Amino acid sequence: MTAKANLETLPRSLQVLLALGFLALALFPAFGTEFYAQMVARMMILAIFAMSLDLLLGVAGLVSLGHAAFFGLAGYALAFLTPAGEPVSLWWTLPAAVAASGLAALVIGFFVVRTHGIYFIMVTMAFAQMVFFLFFDNKALGGSDGIYVNFKPDAKLFDLDNKLVFYYFTLALLLLVYAFLRRLLWSPFGRVLAGIRVNEHRMRAMGYGTFGYKLATFTLAGALAGLAGYLWAAQTGYVNPELMGFHMSAHAIMMVILGGMGNFAGAIVGAFAFEYLLHWFKDLPTVGSFHLGKHWQLWMGLFIVLVVVVAPRGLLGLFEQLARRKENDVD
Repeated sequence: MTAKANLETLPRSLQVLLALGFLALALFPAFGTEFYAQMVARMMILAIFAMSLDLLLGVAGLVSLGHAAFFGLAGYALAFLTPAGEPVSLWWTLPAAVAASGLAALVIGFFVVRTHGIYFIMVTMAFAQMVFFLFFDNKALGGSDGIYVNFKPDAKLFDLDNKLVFYYFTLALLLLVYAFLRRLLWSPFGRVLAGIRVNEHRMRAMGYGTFGYKLATFTLAGALAGLAGYLWAAQTGYVNPELMGFHMSAHAIMMVILGGMGNFAGAIVGAFAFEYLLHWFKDLPTVGSFHLGKHWQLWMGLFIVLVVVVAPRGLLGLFEQLARRKENDVD
């Protein structure tokens, strides 16, 4: 994964477009129906999840196929911490769930970040499958049926049972995570991660302890995935082992690739684009005896391949190229 595959510096045109996108999200509930507002809230949760993976994939160059394990763990943490007959406080369960995912990422990362390349990819997937089957085969942990979260967390200051309030709470967290990760990207820590992505051997020769940097990144990414998992469980009221499955990690990777790696805005764009396309492909009509929507995975796969071929830096990179070409034509 080379530096050219990333779009860390966002041109002014993209910054304006991103600001308009956040403004559109803020105004959406005033114009969209409640159903679509909840769908957009789910997309925002997945955007947080995609950004957490982009920290590994796009910034540090670490390809993890087990990232969904931390997403699901936080959801299960909320389910286990919520009593059967009353809601539980948001203010301690949210940090507890995020900490649980971060701790799991720290323990798993202690072993996996010692590996490189294909071995790192396979070991992350192996650990995720271990966590998946731990919950899938254990009735005490809900088994394959999963667990219901009967109440949304109690925030005291605002009512998360109100879907509009939950929407704006999710939007606020999306903005906070994006601002934090963008600041991290251009901090000394983030520049070391970028150096590790480009040439880890050179960074070690310069005296940087790359193991510690990668472990800290793996832990932070796991904690942020836990934040998304907590919100997912709070919104849907249900968790099951599929949240930890390989397909969930693969979806997050496709979101990052689709939007553009290494800038976090791409992860947001990719999450929204992926979810929109997923619903659009599933709703395709039947032509003759062939049900197009039933084979949505095929169309999604072809679309991702097309984006990789035409726009290696994702949709944001493609937009940047078009904007620069337009500027050159004007000149």
